[in-house]
Amino acid sequence: MLYLVGLGLGDAKDITVKGLEAVRRCRRVYLEAYTSVLTVGKEALEEFYGKELILADREMVEQEADSLLKEADVCDVAFLVVGDPFGATTHSDLVLRAVKLGIPYKVIHNASIMNAVGCCGLQLYNFGETVSIVFWTETWKPESFFDKIEKNRQNGMHTLCLLDIKVKEQSLENLMKGRKIYEPPRYMSVNQAAEQLLAIIQNRRLQGEKPEITENTICVGLARVGAPDEKIASGTLQQMSTMELGPPLHSLIVTGTMHPLELEMLKLFSVDSFSFENNACQGTT
Repeated sequence: MLYLVGLGLGDAKDITVKGLEAVRRCRRVYLEAYTSVLTVGKEALEEFYGKELILADREMVEQEADSLLKEADVCDVAFLVVGDPFGATTHSDLVLRAVKLGIPYKVIHNASIMNAVGCCGLQLYNFGETVSIVFWTETWKPESFFDKIEKNRQNGMHTLCLLDIKVKEQSLENLMKGRKIYEPPRYMSVNQAAEQLLAIIQNRRLQGEKPEITENTICVGLARVGAPDEKIASGTLQQMSTMELGPPLHSLIVTGTMHPLELEMLKLFSVDSFSFENNACQGTT
C-alpha cells in the first residue's frame, strides 16, 4: 500500500492520529521536501514519528518515482506532504503511477493553506482562482498571475497568492555544465510579492491601462499559518511592500468585495487603522 499522508501546517504534532498510525506501520517513509516546509526539521519529525525519514526532492519524485514506489505492492510505503497531499499536481502523478503498477493507495488528508487561510476572517467561498507569484529574474518577469488577480477582483472575489519557493535549484551555468551544485534555498516574502505587484501596476499605467488593483487595494499578509508564531497583517498593497513578517512560509491575499463581517475581522490585523478604514470602505458590499 502507498500512503499519501498530509502533515498539516505547523509542527510534528499536526499529523492526524490516522496518519501517524499509518506512518508507524510503513517500512519506508519519504518526506516530500520541495513544495512547502514545516516550522520544524526532519529530525523533529523522526523523533515524534519514531521512524527514519527519506528526503524526497523534486528530482526524485518527478524523475525517479519508480524507485519511490519500489516494493510498495508487497509492503507499506508512506509519502509525507506538508499541508494536504493534493496541494500539488506532482502528487497526483504519483498516484497515477501507483495505479499503473497495480499498487493500492490511501490518502490521509490534513489542513492546508487553501483552507487555513480563513484564519484572517475572509470567507473561503468568496475566494476566486488561487495564483502563484514567482520570483522575477533580470530577464524573466511574467505578469500572468496579475491578470488572474484582476479577473477575480472584477468578479468581487478574493485571491490567495501562493509565494515562490526555490529549493535545490541550480544556476543556469551549473545546469548547462551538468554540475550538481545547488543554490541556497529562497522563500518569497510578502513584501517581495507586493513589490512585484506594484511594479506591474506601474507598467500597466505606462501602457495606458487603469488596473483594477492599485497601491490602495486592501491586502492581507500571512506568515507561518498554523505555527505558534503565526502572523497576520492587513493593510494596503503599498503597506504590504514594507511589511516584515519574519521567517517563511508567507502568503498574500488580494481582497475583492468584502462583506462587513469580513471587514470587521480584517480590522483585528490592520497595520494602520486610519488608512485601512479609508481604503477598505471602497471594497465593502
